[in-house]
Amino acid sequence: MPRFIDISIPLENDVPADPPFQKVRIDYKAHGETAGDLAASFPGLSPEQLPDGQGWAVENVAISTHNGTHVDAPWHYHPTMDGGARAITIDEVPLDWCFRPGVKLDFRHLPDGHVVTPAEIDAELARIGHRLAPLDIVVANTRAGLRYGQSDYVDSGCGFGRDATLHLVKLGIRVVGTDGWSWDAPFSYTARRFAETGDASIIWEGHKAGREAGYCQIEKLHNLEVLPATGFTISCFPVKIRAASAGWTRAVAILPD
Repeated sequence: MPRFIDISIPLENDVPADPPFQKVRIDYKAHGETAGDLAASFPGLSPEQLPDGQGWAVENVAISTHNGTHVDAPWHYHPTMDGGARAITIDEVPLDWCFRPGVKLDFRHLPDGHVVTPAEIDAELARIGHRLAPLDIVVANTRAGLRYGQSDYVDSGCGFGRDATLHLVKLGIRVVGTDGWSWDAPFSYTARRFAETGDASIIWEGHKAGREAGYCQIEKLHNLEVLPATGFTISCFPVKIRAASAGWTRAVAILPD
């Protein structure tokens, strides 16, 4: 049997996995609270007639498609991709992009806010002795992975700008991933650079590379530290949400016996 490694974070209340404007809210109802709801569907049935007077457990959730571990579609980045074609939405992402050999690049040594360069990608590929094949899923293990659940998570880890993103896409990569909040460098660091330079091209530049070449990215991966550099498969099928910019995924790394 293959070995399965969960590389997703849970959706949960009160964990600082997102900025305040994107906070998750999950309302839980236990069996004793819902017996009346269940009984109401069957005229003449009283809640006390149910086994132990218990109904069902159910949750109501208010979330963004970008909460939790999720796959971004090109539509998230810009209305167009590939030089002018309409950007595809999450329900249009080819499924064969989402079940492919995985490659882990270890960038935990890079400081928070650093913008990874193509040369740094090539150096890491040389270190692990891997040549990328088209449709490999490339995931970045950054310092953010170990900060999940802490107040500084959103501001942790390195990110990828336009040049690094296009470098991967030109090599045939269509799905990338990070254990950080964003594929780009944390906003707090980009805001400082923008204040210093006034250069608006650095804002969300990794995402905006999708205007030039369509690709998907998985954000808020977890547990990448336990993965080898290669020799595993990633499954990251997104939830099918009509015309949406992203879909949640239970991302899993599958290792052979």
